[in-house]
Amino acid sequence: MNFKRTGSIVAIAAVGTMLLASCASNEGGASPSGDASASDLSGSISGIGASSQQAAQEAWVAGFQTANPDVTINYDPQGSGGGRESFISGAADFAGSDRAFKTDEISSSTFAGCTPDTGIVELPAYVSPIAVVFNLDGVDELNLTPATIAGIFSGKITTWDAAEIKADNPDADLPSTGITAVHRSDDSGTTENFTDYLHETAGDTWTEEADGTWPTAFGGEGASGTTGVIDAVTNGTGTIGYADASRAGDLGVAKVKVGDDFVGYSAEAAAAIVDESPEEEGRTDGDIAIALDRTSTAAGVYPIVLVSYLIACESYEDAAKGELVKAYLSYVTSEDGQKVAADAAGSAPISSTLSGQVADAIALIK
Repeated sequence: MNFKRTGSIVAIAAVGTMLLASCASNEGGASPSGDASASDLSGSISGIGASSQQAAQEAWVAGFQTANPDVTINYDPQGSGGGRESFISGAADFAGSDRAFKTDEISSSTFAGCTPDTGIVELPAYVSPIAVVFNLDGVDELNLTPATIAGIFSGKITTWDAAEIKADNPDADLPSTGITAVHRSDDSGTTENFTDYLHETAGDTWTEEADGTWPTAFGGEGASGTTGVIDAVTNGTGTIGYADASRAGDLGVAKVKVGDDFVGYSAEAAAAIVDESPEEEGRTDGDIAIALDRTSTAAGVYPIVLVSYLIACESYEDAAKGELVKAYLSYVTSEDGQKVAADAAGSAPISSTLSGQVADAIALIK
């Protein structure tokens, strides 16, 4: 089944390095439906995970806590790998991840905060393109084929005037500056999505399987988190990296070749590739994972996209935690919650079709 994604993705700057939100009745942002004064929810929950969600989480927490002033929600953007590990160990009540758990990871893991022998819920809640960003004096735009991108990040293409880059950009004045390719040093869902794109589209130029950990054989400069990559590219010379497109700022951004065209990132292009992609097979009703078709050559698609998930227990050992997680995720994935994130973080709101399936998944939480 294909799902429609609509909305607008805008460039923003994420605020802070860690969100530790307390009661936010004096903060702005849309509130969940209902009268805030009538809320009887209280307590605290903690989430750990994807840094791509950071600005969205700030907006979601502010909106939810405005309507529920006796609730405290903490979100630590350690990265997708840290989020999944923390959720398994029970250190996080929910996780944010730029990929869903693999089915064998679910079957082989014991989730400490969940009631034994119950499943997990995974909700696609944040959709964003991954931008290939660069900092090269005198060059603001580049066209790059998948093989050229793979050659740069694998260390096979080492200068900006290399023949492969010239072939993609015959009219550009490319200097002989050396290339410094910046990658995530932490276990990152953004890296997994980026390496999945290269594995699926770059042929023999990229020999590694998709993975959240950067292949050490390819070298390059490592930086922690989305902020670390953006800072390293911004402060370097001849640098190139990959990051959630909302963080591209004033850096140069490459268009990537899809079929016969070079396509830049946009809300419409990100939605188009997700529209082309089916749901993964072998999942439970509450485990909603999208199998992105990065090889699609349909007009207007942008293939380097992440679908970021929120992950929770179907049944919590601590029922009070389950009640709060259920209420929070209901808000996050509601029309109001998705609009707040779109305004604050540039994410594309999930479609009405997917929203119904997500609501059914959340209903399983207890």
